[in-house]
Amino acid sequence: MLPRARFDHPAFSPMSVVTRFAPSPTGYLHIGGARTALFNWLYARRMGGKYLLRIEDTDRARSTPEAIDAILDGLNWLDLQHDGEITYQFARAPRHREAAEQMIARGTAFHCYMTAEEQEAVREKSHAEGRALRSPYRDGKAPPSPDASYTVRIRAPDDGDVLNADLIQGDVRIKARDIDDLVLLRADGNPTYMLSVVVDDRDMGVTHVIRGDDHLTNAARQIVIYRALNWTPPLFAHVSLIHGDDGKKLSKRHGAQAVHEWRDMGYLPEAMNSYLMGLGWTSGQENLTKEEAAPLFDLAKVGKAPSRLDFKKLDSVNAHFMALADDQRLAKLTLAHIEQRDGVTLGGAERIALANAIPVLKKRAKTIPDLADQARFVLIKRPLALDEKAQSLMKDEFKQRLQRLHAHLSKETAWDHVSLGSALKAFATEEGVGLGQIGPGLRAALTGGAPAPDLGQALELLGRDEALGRIADQI
Repeated sequence: MLPRARFDHPAFSPMSVVTRFAPSPTGYLHIGGARTALFNWLYARRMGGKYLLRIEDTDRARSTPEAIDAILDGLNWLDLQHDGEITYQFARAPRHREAAEQMIARGTAFHCYMTAEEQEAVREKSHAEGRALRSPYRDGKAPPSPDASYTVRIRAPDDGDVLNADLIQGDVRIKARDIDDLVLLRADGNPTYMLSVVVDDRDMGVTHVIRGDDHLTNAARQIVIYRALNWTPPLFAHVSLIHGDDGKKLSKRHGAQAVHEWRDMGYLPEAMNSYLMGLGWTSGQENLTKEEAAPLFDLAKVGKAPSRLDFKKLDSVNAHFMALADDQRLAKLTLAHIEQRDGVTLGGAERIALANAIPVLKKRAKTIPDLADQARFVLIKRPLALDEKAQSLMKDEFKQRLQRLHAHLSKETAWDHVSLGSALKAFATEEGVGLGQIGPGLRAALTGGAPAPDLGQALELLGRDEALGRIADQI
């Protein structure tokens, strides 16, 4: 059995912990990838170590500059800043080939001259015998011709188990006979993913590989490569995947998946980080920022079971952080959303009205679009176009009452929501009715049917002249 990575190895001392996030730039940053990056960031900060970023761009056909930009944009939005320079895997291909040559010199890798047809036949024969592919060239068989093309394969172990002492999944054993003589260099000399990852992690000083458990079986194969190079493997921690609210693997049918889609839906980055932390890790506390969570983060408290997206929970978390967010920041985000959504440019007076409304409305909103909807009543122009329900409240009898209310409010010297709330109660008493017979119609006159806070706050946010003008328009 191959020995496990040692916790007492100098590379694993708390002050020298190095984690990495290594996305492939073949698409946008997925929320599963965002959580992986976050866990790596948290653990590095918890241990006083480093969190590195590597772009695994060896798939030249699918890797694009646009995808790299999208990944970096998503990480920047989440404020998951990496330490040091970004490593680009493709640029390190000469180093990967050098490592393959080292294994050949050590006798742990070899030139393999099998054609595609021969490989398929050997694979079928190996599987029939209950083991993984073993190349006929692993023990020194002569090449078919001096100029025959070849790949470089690792000489996989034949006996025992390969043990991954996974920090989340526990001990994971794979029989050595179930591991292929893996290709390290293709016939064109390009290194494979398995080799590149091992060499890069080793050269970057990575001590802890924290990634999704879709890579769990890769760990055993990579441990074999580490041993073939006489290198000590890092510690592995494989995080279970995120599933949809129906318990099935996340897909397009579950809605937004890319980080930029969540941003566009009006979620705040601190809320996304807080929510993603809770998908798999138990802290015992609610609504932590990543800075608050870092001293508490513990891989031992990351669960093995898949996590489920819960959109109601995400809305609740985002509402919490919306209420805490800086007013000017929210005003800027809300302004940008309104102008993009409606194709308009708000003037100075409208921007001031919006900014004044944010401190009140942010306590009621779940997302930026929700906040924009809540703020719409302060931005609409007179005379208001009442929706059907609002129009139905404007009966002649109520308009007469509304005229009396206009006169009552005109005498109000203090135009704040507390004083205005008291004035409305006093008017209802004078009219001999409850507020329920005044409030809906007044709200209709003030907002046209748009969402709004309680009437005292709505009157205050509109200001004396605007509020009295809207009431007068309906008389």
